[in-house]
Amino acid sequence: MTEYLTHIWRPIPGGRHAFPASALRESLDDQVKSHCGAEAQAARLHDATEIDWIIEPTCNTCWKILKENP
Repeated sequence: MTEYLTHIWRPIPGGRHAFPASALRESLDDQVKSHCGAEAQAARLHDATEIDWIIEPTCNTCWKILKENP
């Protein structure tokens, strides 16, 4: 599935960030970095709840980076 994706959006504490799609294949204990530089444990990319998606705002920096570099 992720072989066609270039990035994924995931809510982590502090915002909804865009991560490289390859971050989903990292070990759950590894730290992964979003396009804007926010870091999170890879496990956080897999266990977001519906509430997480609702309460975390979209990261405007990630949005701008992806818009300028599709």
